[in-house]
Amino acid sequence: MNHWTRKKLFIGTHSIAMTLVLFLLCMAPAASVAAAEQVKVAENISISMNGEVVELNDPLLLKEKRLFVPVASVAKLFGGKAEWNGDNQEVTVKTTLGDSIVFGVDIPIVYFNEGRYVLEDLPFLEAGRMYLPLRQAAELMHATVKWDEEARVAELVAVPLAVISEEYGFADAVKEHGFSEQELLQRNGLESEDSIEAGAKLRVVVPSVLDNEAKPFTEEEFMLLAKLTQVESGYESYEGQLGVANVVLNRVKDSRFPGTIRDVIYSGRQFPPAHNGLLDKSKPNKSVLRAAKDALNGKNNVEGALYFHNPKVSKGKFWSSLDSVVTIGNHRFAK
Repeated sequence: MNHWTRKKLFIGTHSIAMTLVLFLLCMAPAASVAAAEQVKVAENISISMNGEVVELNDPLLLKEKRLFVPVASVAKLFGGKAEWNGDNQEVTVKTTLGDSIVFGVDIPIVYFNEGRYVLEDLPFLEAGRMYLPLRQAAELMHATVKWDEEARVAELVAVPLAVISEEYGFADAVKEHGFSEQELLQRNGLESEDSIEAGAKLRVVVPSVLDNEAKPFTEEEFMLLAKLTQVESGYESYEGQLGVANVVLNRVKDSRFPGTIRDVIYSGRQFPPAHNGLLDKSKPNKSVLRAAKDALNGKNNVEGALYFHNPKVSKGKFWSSLDSVVTIGNHRFAK
């Protein structure tokens, strides 16, 4: 995947109201911090779509002065479709432009077409609805947003595709919408301007989230992590499985341990199944596959934990010397 650098955010005119936009429209801090913030209904704030005030089926929410919107309602507003997957706790949005977007509950990663990118805030569930920052939602739906302070309205504008002609070329689209040539080429899956012919319709909104590409992982790494999680905690709850997967990933990030998933699993004595043949025979169930994927996508419920054990089985000076992080099911997670 290519790294996209965004030079200009096209969200409206520069004005005094921009200060409030930066707060309301989600110039957010780290997702882990945002998750703990209080959520409340946004009073006296409306949304307009192409100049017309619209009513959503679900309320707008505020989290530390940032405006969050229900993903499904906003997708519908732009003519898209949202599908909920209860097993994986995910919403998949198909836009009218053919883009595919996948959000997971409390997952800091969004799947956008073929790429994975880090979100500024965690999508979260409220009253059975998934919520996302308005600005990020709008950009992913190929729209712009600005804040009208006097009317207390967040103004969404659906941006039409740029139609290339003899009178309006690629360079004109670049100049009008404020992105670099390379950004627009990549947004449209094109390698060069030479492949653009008259009549071509180009996407001209480059979501700012594309600046922050997520660290990739391979299918082999995913399945190895899932198999280890299955054999160590297949009988545990999803939360317990997520914890086990994250112990492996926490070790990968720690300089005291090997730097890859494979090397962490096959080194040392923390994971006996890697040495007695059980790992090779492991067949991950659905819950484990979800836990492994969510862990690889940044959901961590055992921050800092480098070990786990069953206190009823594993006892001794070493285990008692560790600092406990949390106990989930039969496992104590520690560092």
